[in-house]
Amino acid sequence: MSQKVINIDPEILSGTLVFNGTRVPIKNLFDYIETGETIETFLEDFSSVNRKQALILLETAEKLLIETNPD
Repeated sequence: MSQKVINIDPEILSGTLVFNGTRVPIKNLFDYIETGETIETFLEDFSSVNRKQALILLETAEKLLIETNPD
């Protein structure tokens, strides 16, 4: 079963991409990773996001990057 991970709603943070069911911007996860923080730290700081959502998002981003930049 597929889980909806991303939500875009003009009523939630003016349409910013957020984790579905939360008000946590998707960008926050990438910001944490960029600064060397772990997924565990992100999940502790944003408890409304579950591990499955974070992993699905990262896997999807990886697939998109590979598809658009094949070696």
